[in-house]
Amino acid sequence: MRAARLEAFTDGVIAIIITIMVLDMRVPQGTDLQAVRGVAPVFLAYVISYVNVGIFWNNHHHMLHVTERIDGTVLWSNLALLFWLSLIPFVIRWMDETGFAALPTAAYGLVLAGAALCYWLLRGRIIAVNGSNSRLAQATGRDRKGRLSLLLYVVGAALAFWHPVVSIALYVVVAVIWFVPDSRIESVLKD
Repeated sequence: MRAARLEAFTDGVIAIIITIMVLDMRVPQGTDLQAVRGVAPVFLAYVISYVNVGIFWNNHHHMLHVTERIDGTVLWSNLALLFWLSLIPFVIRWMDETGFAALPTAAYGLVLAGAALCYWLLRGRIIAVNGSNSRLAQATGRDRKGRLSLLLYVVGAALAFWHPVVSIALYVVVAVIWFVPDSRIESVLKD
């Protein structure tokens, strides 16, 4: 089975997720700077989430371009990834409506951790289908960057109960780590 249909489906779902995120944002209740300040925290959460969804999409795109075959387990792994990504608009709304309270901020980190874990599992399933000598396996190796990201998301979620701002900072750190497309896959794409 080829990966093109999987990629097209994923692109569509991610486009819907991003649309839902922006439609859930509140419009400032006024025309002055004070009104804009009132929606600034949720706008920043939207920016962070947009970047995170974009990072998952970008790396997913690159991963599929070095994938020759997929099977049913890859399809289900991809659906699990999309499930976690689809929860991002919900947790953004929850954080906004609770003033970035501890539990919603922790839930945001757990949703990102769930997406990261499912991405890691998807990568593993693709390697299993394409072989340990596949271009993806060669490019990603032991995937220390992916494991570190998952760890930071979990630590951030736990820290939310003591310092929600610190946990959000950790979520931003992970986004910064991944902001540039994975050069390991980029190098294989050039081959």
